[in-house]
Amino acid sequence: MSLTVGLDIAKQGLKTTAEQTAILTRNMSRADDPYASRKVGHQVTSLNGGSRMGPVQRLADQALLENLMRASSSHEQKIAIAEALDQLDATVGDPELGASPAAAIQDLLDSLQEFAARPHDAIAARRVFDSAVSVTETLNSASGEVRKARERADGEIALSVESLNRMLKEFEQVNAAIVKGTQSGQDVTDQLDKRDELLRGISAQVDIRPVSRGDNDMAIFLSNGTTLFDKTARAVSFTQTPTLLAGDAGNQVFVDGVALSGSVTGRIAGLLEVRDSIAPTYQKQLDEIARGLVEIFAESDQSAVPTLPDLPGLFTAPSLAGVPPSGTVVDGLAGLIRVNANVDPAAGGDLMRLRDGGISDPGNPAYEYNPDGSASFGDRLQEILAGFNTMRNFDPLAEAGTEATLVNYASASGGWLGEARVSAQNEADLKAAVVSRSTEALSNAVGVNIDEEMSLLLDLERSYQASARLISTIDSMFASLLEATE
Repeated sequence: MSLTVGLDIAKQGLKTTAEQTAILTRNMSRADDPYASRKVGHQVTSLNGGSRMGPVQRLADQALLENLMRASSSHEQKIAIAEALDQLDATVGDPELGASPAAAIQDLLDSLQEFAARPHDAIAARRVFDSAVSVTETLNSASGEVRKARERADGEIALSVESLNRMLKEFEQVNAAIVKGTQSGQDVTDQLDKRDELLRGISAQVDIRPVSRGDNDMAIFLSNGTTLFDKTARAVSFTQTPTLLAGDAGNQVFVDGVALSGSVTGRIAGLLEVRDSIAPTYQKQLDEIARGLVEIFAESDQSAVPTLPDLPGLFTAPSLAGVPPSGTVVDGLAGLIRVNANVDPAAGGDLMRLRDGGISDPGNPAYEYNPDGSASFGDRLQEILAGFNTMRNFDPLAEAGTEATLVNYASASGGWLGEARVSAQNEADLKAAVVSRSTEALSNAVGVNIDEEMSLLLDLERSYQASARLISTIDSMFASLLEATE
């Protein structure tokens, strides 16, 4: 080997070492970036026997990345549901504080039993009235929280769709740069990292299946097969509904004009489930509790030959023309139920109508139970108490049972909410553990290890020293050769 060739080989070694050192430095500078992959520069042998750098590659594991994306989609869905159920749980609260509908109804029942024992006692009558007001306020508040939960979910869907569209547009730009760079032989490893980061962000919103193609091109499909990205981003559209009353349906999310189906997971799917299923089901339970109260306290025609329909008594609502049919939800009744003004002293009502009847229509003697005004009359109160112990039919759509006493149904509703909340939180915790393990597995496979990079840096230092020593030796040989020729 001539000295010139040896010098060229040494110079190539120095250049290769410098390029590899730059790659290691690049790796270490992004060691804390969870989306950065390890870059590797492979040496290839040149024609003169030296070395040069080949294309820079990155460590990647598509299977682990897709596992992480699926886990992230499922986790985000469960988190959205668990957060909403935590908010709804405020309508029940600590059982010892008695803030739940079941506790308020039990307090009303207790006050009725006390009044039935002393039907002449105006103070006992007042306690029944106050308890009834508390029941309506509890149901009104709970119904309001359900409405807030639905509207909050609807608003978050809009934000998620906006975020998804933004990421898809950015994905389009990054993917185009990758394809162009690949075709021209450029280093596109950082862009590939960015694309993987976007894939993970997109998968948090909707469950996706990426498909790789030639020139590092990629298409994205939803798990149900709907195209989300193919050369260009597909439009994801959603129109927010500012006000969602009980029984109102929210708008759907559309991907390229196709409604997002229930088989897709992700945060958007979780929010849709909260808005369209979980919160409305709980609302139906509250509405059925309210309807049960109207039913128990309804007044009937006391004529010898009854001909008049039953009418709402202590509990009524502006939308009620009569007593609702048994076992059928009246949408939004829990938010509208109130105590009849005919027993409210502040509104000119008479508390003793609780005992005597005539709450529904004071001007019609047919609805009076105690026409003589006897102070010891307790039949009406006993009838109401018996109503609390009567098995009643409830709408199966409310999912809290179809036959129960009102107190038991209210308790079952609270139990349904509590069980759903615990289950959702447990599932969210489980999915979080899966995400953590998947993230760790991907990081171990493709991430940067500082210790490993430092070890390689020491090897490069020795390689640099060897090349420098070879140059020094060749320089000495050249000097000796020149000296010999003088």
